[in-house]
Amino acid sequence: MEALHILEPKVNQDTHRLLPVKQNNVFTIPGISQSENVVTPIVTSFPNKPFIEANTQEINLHNLKNDCVIPVFSKDNERTIAHQEFIKIAQDCLSKVFPNQIFDKPEIRVSHQIKGRTPEAIHKNVADLLDHERTQYFERMAFIIRIPGIVDSINGNEIALTIGGVRSYNLENLYNKKSFEKFKFFIGFQNKVCCNLCVWSDGFVDDMRVTSYQELQTKILAVIQNYNAEKHLLEMKDFSKHSLTEHQFAQLIGRARLYQHLPKNEKSLIPSLNFTDGHINTIAKDYYEDVSFSRNEQGDINLWDVYNLFTQANKSSYIDTFLDRNVNAFDFTHGIQKALIGDGDYHWFLS
Repeated sequence: MEALHILEPKVNQDTHRLLPVKQNNVFTIPGISQSENVVTPIVTSFPNKPFIEANTQEINLHNLKNDCVIPVFSKDNERTIAHQEFIKIAQDCLSKVFPNQIFDKPEIRVSHQIKGRTPEAIHKNVADLLDHERTQYFERMAFIIRIPGIVDSINGNEIALTIGGVRSYNLENLYNKKSFEKFKFFIGFQNKVCCNLCVWSDGFVDDMRVTSYQELQTKILAVIQNYNAEKHLLEMKDFSKHSLTEHQFAQLIGRARLYQHLPKNEKSLIPSLNFTDGHINTIAKDYYEDVSFSRNEQGDINLWDVYNLFTQANKSSYIDTFLDRNVNAFDFTHGIQKALIGDGDYHWFLS
């Protein structure tokens, strides 16, 4: 096993964020373990689970490039930034910030297939269409790229630095002239034991509006370089230091179910919880049955496990709401942690 080291953090005096440190033209993130002069990552056996499941299918970059058409803005026929370009830009940004690291191949999930056909097949029956006469693109796409050489451990779970993004053409007005295009992008961690993503609001931009390839690249670079990995890690590690009793967990689940049906004026006074009854049912079931994050023998459950029950349930979300709910899972768990020590405004969920 190669030696691991932690670099002293460099502080940006204007933003008080811990930024990647540059040594010998190599950026590293302070406060987390990183293989020095990485050539190959340490190989650990983990289950091969998708990071999102609901209504999605796996696809690779080759198929995105060669089997999918590129949507355009219909009034001026200007093309959109294609899904594969978004991924390529993210890869290029990673290579600039971490030139000595090796990255996993992008894991790509798509949904909402839009089908078409070539002009010469206009009069054919569907059953008679040949492969080259069919066209398609996918309205929604999500991807992640892991950096297996930058890892840490929380409560016995190995986590790896990960970036990712979401593109949803349904958020664009493709029937008009070309305008700002919208993207979601994050940098955070993935829990390798379950493939759940750990996304924090300070490493996430939910409405990245750009007009060009270059502008998208600039904004992605800014997110990566301004990400405060050390603070994110410390806050997640603190989750494991606080636990809910079985009664408190039952209270939280019950309140979460009630939250969906509160009158608007009462709901506005309580921090948001963006999970549906279906998600909450999954969390309650996994409290008893999940292999990695269920209750202990006394019925207690620490907040790191609670957080992972939320991110596990979130895998059933659609692509366009997936990252937003993932961030909400972190904010909600952090709020419950504060409520346990008598602080914050999440006490309603435990009262």
